[in-house]
Amino acid sequence: MREFWFESTGVRLFAVEEGTGRVIVMLHGGMADHRAALPLIAPLGSRYRCIAPDLRGSGKSWSGGPLSFALLADDVEVLLDRIGAHRAVVGGVSLGSGVALRFALRRPARIDGLVLIKPVYAGDEHGYTPQQQATFAMMDAVAMRALDEGVQVLRPLYENLPPQLRDKALAMIEGFDAASVVATSRFVASGMQPFASAVAGLRSLQCPTLLVRGNDALHPAEVSDLYGANIPDCTVLPATTTDVAAAIGEFCDRHFIPAR
Repeated sequence: MREFWFESTGVRLFAVEEGTGRVIVMLHGGMADHRAALPLIAPLGSRYRCIAPDLRGSGKSWSGGPLSFALLADDVEVLLDRIGAHRAVVGGVSLGSGVALRFALRRPARIDGLVLIKPVYAGDEHGYTPQQQATFAMMDAVAMRALDEGVQVLRPLYENLPPQLRDKALAMIEGFDAASVVATSRFVASGMQPFASAVAGLRSLQCPTLLVRGNDALHPAEVSDLYGANIPDCTVLPATTTDVAAAIGEFCDRHFIPAR
């Protein structure tokens, strides 16, 4: 696994990569870092160039400035420029799926395929569900304390996760920056959306898309239903899909010629 840094609008951003060939970029969710996305693409490193960055305001990509989907999508474009790739398959989990979707809408000439795993965002016309609003507001209230009390205030947010996920999440916290945590939390709690409407956004996507459905309060099934019903070339997998990496590999192999 190779590590590298790149700069985008004055912020130093971090990423890891493995493999050669056509590029797959996978973006992690909120309050996480590249380690949350890496298992979804690392198994494909024998035939693809797999890259997992820390989003601006996450992991080692420290930034306390305001975030937006346009800014995060532009960071993806700068990443592609940095590695010399004109086009890529871009995917994301949870918050990362919103960034990937915004990138596909913003730079359609640079995307080969789109992977959306447990999407959160229903667009401006729907916004968050009441439960999403309440949960993200609660998380934001906790995160805001990080400036005065340190990033360890996040630990209770992860304690109810399954043991394997919990241990990984708690390990991520150790490298977090308090100002970055606050910036990310503010962004998530704001309710900002990566597209306006199903008609203006989802239906305009022209790239092959793989969707792994969500099925919980933060990743509502109705959001996945909205995507599946409106994205033109969309392969939908159930939320119970266990080997998502294999599914991504099959999707990429079906649409593109992998390196040999």
